[in-house]
Amino acid sequence: MPVTTRPPLPFPGRVIRQDKTNNLEHGLAIQRRLNELGCGPVDETGNFGGQTFNAVQLFQSRFTDADGLPLEIDGVVGALTWAALFGAQSVSIKNEAASPLLGRVLEFASMQVGVMEQPPGSNRGPEVDKYLRSVGLRPEDGSFAWCVAFIYFCFNEAASPLDRENPMVRTASVLDHWNRAGARGIPRVTTEMATEQPVLVRPGQIFVIDTGGGHGHSGLVEQVVGGKLVTIEGNSNDGGSREGVGVFRRAMRKVTGINKGFVDYNGV
Repeated sequence: MPVTTRPPLPFPGRVIRQDKTNNLEHGLAIQRRLNELGCGPVDETGNFGGQTFNAVQLFQSRFTDADGLPLEIDGVVGALTWAALFGAQSVSIKNEAASPLLGRVLEFASMQVGVMEQPPGSNRGPEVDKYLRSVGLRPEDGSFAWCVAFIYFCFNEAASPLDRENPMVRTASVLDHWNRAGARGIPRVTTEMATEQPVLVRPGQIFVIDTGGGHGHSGLVEQVVGGKLVTIEGNSNDGGSREGVGVFRRAMRKVTGINKGFVDYNGV
C-alpha cells in the first residue's frame, strides 16, 4: 500500500457513511486517501456523498484488512476499512478491562485456555464438570453446552479474592443470560450500537451470538483490535463453533459479526 506523508488521523470511534452528519475533517481525510490510492477521482470537499461512497466500495474491492482478509464492500468506513486506509496504528487497541473484577475474570479465563473435554465431544471432563456445577447443573445427568457456564465460573473465581458476590446472572443458557441481564438493568451494547460505535466494545464484556432455534454462543472479549476481537471462548474450537471441545483464544471475530450484542458487568 502506498505510504502517505500525512500522519494517520485516529479512527473517530463511530462508522462514517453516506447521508449522515459527519465531521468534515474525517470526510476530507478519507477522500484524500482514496485519491492517493487510485480509487478516485473524488472531489475533496469533506462531504460524504455518492461519489465518495462509490470510491470507498472500489477501495474495499481492491484492498484487504490488516489480516489480509477481504473487506466488506458496503461503502461504509468502519474500523476495519479505516485501518486499511490509514494503517492499523490509526485504530486504537483496547487491552485493559474497565474494572478490577473484569480484569481478574480475564486473567483467570486466560489460565483456562487449553482446557479440553475428556473425551472430546462429550461436554465432560474434570474442569468442564466444575464449570457446569457452578451454574447448578449435574454433568452426569446429560450433555450440556457449557460456554456460559465457563464464563460464570470465571466470574466466581474472580469475585472471591475481591470478597464480593458474583454479579453475573447464574445460568448456562446464552439467550437466557442476555434476557435476564437486560431485565436486571445490566448494561448491554446491542449489535446496532456496536456497529455504529465500535468504541463501545471493551475488554471484559461478554459477547452474545444468537445461532437460531433458541441456541447461541458466548465468550469473553479479551482485547479489541480495530474492528476485530480477541476472545476467550469455552465449548468452542479454532473455528469458533458453539459445540466445540475446549477453551480457546481466538482473534478473528468481527464486532459486526456479533449478532445479539455484548453484556457489560463493569460497575455492577
